[in-house]
Formats: sequence, structure tokens, C-alpha cells
Amino acid sequence: MATQASQIGVPIERERAFFFAMAIAIVLTTVSGFVLQFVMGRSSIASPWWVHLHGMTSVGWLALYAMQNYLVFHGSLATHRRLGWVASWYLGWMVAVGLSTTTFAAAAHRIPFFFEPNVFLVMDYLTVLMFAGLTLAGVALRARTDWHRRLMLCGAILVMTPGVGRLLPLPLMGTWILWSIWLVMTVYVGIAMTFDVMTRGRIHPAYFWGFGAITLDTALMRPLAFSPPVLALTKALMG
Repeated sequence: MATQASQIGVPIERERAFFFAMAIAIVLTTVSGFVLQFVMGRSSIASPWWVHLHGMTSVGWLALYAMQNYLVFHGSLATHRRLGWVASWYLGWMVAVGLSTTTFAAAAHRIPFFFEPNVFLVMDYLTVLMFAGLTLAGVALRARTDWHRRLMLCGAILVMTPGVGRLLPLPLMGTWILWSIWLVMTVYVGIAMTFDVMTRGRIHPAYFWGFGAITLDTALMRPLAFSPPVLALTKALMG
């Protein structure tokens, strides 16, 4: 059956190869940030169990995302669909672990010194929820392949946030930390948009939703971080 890509003249193999390459780039970028900090001696395996659980959970999601794109690239669509149901359930676990880990980090006073605690809380909470929203939208539109793979890509780009943050000199960036991470993520969205222009002649509307969600996510962080409810939550968690 013809796909959306083939209907408008884009070779389906080329599009599948692009999304698989983007999945690999996202995995390598995220992992590189953690490896860099470990090599520089800024992080170690001597962390609480919930930190390790969060790390393993995130690695699991990245592996699932890369595998799903690999399966599509190789034409194993039946396996891709079956694994997609597993990934849908795993998404709930990702959200639960992500929100819990941020809360535990605040309660244990393990927030990096260069972050305002309230900003850190909102950054992590919003990023997890926006990632879930984009991914759920992608799942809901799985029958429309062109929307599905682009929304899933935008969700995966948000998962890079912790890895990207570890690649940047955040202690030197002050209040520009959030927008510096945003800038790196928009590079990946920009590459995807450019691919669309080169192969389709226009940017797919899914990217405007994805880019808008990533930008809104960043723009809301500091205003929400200094709202009375978040300040009260930060005080309650950190004492």
C-alpha cells in the first residue's frame, strides 16, 4: 500500500533512512553528554538507586526509539507495530520515573549548584510532560505515517535535554541555560525541516507543532518557576 511519502514523490527508503539516522544521532548526542561528565570525573556510579533507575529507564526508551526506526528502515512493519504497543505502555513508566526522580533530587538536595532549584524542578517536570504529549500525539496519529514519525522525532529530541545539558558549559550561562539547551534542540528540528524542504518542497506541519511545543516548553519554564505554587513546592521539598 502506498504511503504518504510515496504519494508525493519522496522515495520511501530515503525517508526511512533519514529518520533512522536521526534516531542514531539523538542516541549518540544524549549518551555523549553523560560519557563526557563521567570521563571528566564530574559524575560517578556512586548515586542513589533512583538515579540509576532513571538512567536505565531513559536508555531503555532511547533503545526502543532507535529499534523502532531500524525496523521501519528494514521494512519490518509488523514487528514495528507490535513493539509499538510495548513502547506505548513504557511511555507511562518513563513519565512516572522522570517526575519521581526530579522530586527525589530536590528532596535529597541533589540539584546542580548552577540551577535555581525551582527552575530545575519546572524544567524537568515540563520537559517530561511535553515529551509525553508529543509522543502520545504521535501514537494517536500512527495511521498517518507522515505525522506519526515527525511527532515521535520531536518527542525524542526533548529526551535529549539531560544529555545536551551535560555537553554545554551550563555553569557559565546563568539565566540563559534553558535557551541554550533549546537552541541545540532546534538544530535537530531544523535539520528535519531542511530534509522536508529538500525532499517535499515544504515543511510538514507536524514540525511546526513540534517546534512550537519545544519552544513553549522553554518559554514557560522561568515564569512558572517563580509562581507562588512552584515556590511553595520547592520550599516543601527542600526545607
